[in-house]
This record gives sequence, C-alpha cells and structure tokens, in this order.
Amino acid sequence: QVQLVESGGGLVQAGESLRLSCAASGSIFSINAMGWYRQAPGKQRELVARITNGGSIKYADSVKGRFTISRDNAKNTVYLQMNSLKPEDTAVYYCNAEAALKYFQSTSNYWGQGTQVTVSS
Repeated sequence: QVQLVESGGGLVQAGESLRLSCAASGSIFSINAMGWYRQAPGKQRELVARITNGGSIKYADSVKGRFTISRDNAKNTVYLQMNSLKPEDTAVYYCNAEAALKYFQSTSNYWGQGTQVTVSS
C-alpha cells in the first residue's frame, strides 16, 4: 500500500498564499506522476495540477499563473504553492499518485485523505 499524507491547508483571506505538501510512503517501487485535485461539496473532483516523473506539468486553466506544482522525486513528495488565492479556490485538496509497489509491475492510483483550503473574501 502507498500512503499519501497532505499538509498545509488552512483558512486564509483572499490574496494570501498557502503551500500544500504531500509525502508518499510505503513499499514504493516507483512513482510515475503526482498531482493535486480538489473538490467542493456537491461538485465533481477536478484536476488542479499534475507533474510526471520526467517533469511534465499540467495545470487547470483556473490556476495558471497563480499555482505552482513541484516535486522532490528522491523524497516522494509533491508541493503545491498557491498564491493570490481566491474564494473560488475553497475546496478539499487531495493528493494523488500514480505509483507501483515493490515487487509489482502494474501502477495504480492512490489518494490522500484530503486537506481543507478555505479562502475568505
């Protein structure tokens, strides 16, 4: 099993910043990609940002220019720097990893439990 633990969420005012961290642990053989998704109550979960092992990055249009995803592959950790936060960014943010366990060839998707980000106006 791969465990993903998010941290860094909280309550901030519009225009402020937060940095989310997600550390993967367990019997990990490799991680192909890690990313952040978010979900507000009653809405679908959506991709915020994703980064592959090779450094390819994808952002949601709504966060381009404000959020920056980065990773430390040696530490199996992904970060999301969120600047100029807006009330519309309020959601539970989930860490995702596409990873393979040791001694298993196939990759699977793993999810963290989520961290709440609330942005007040």
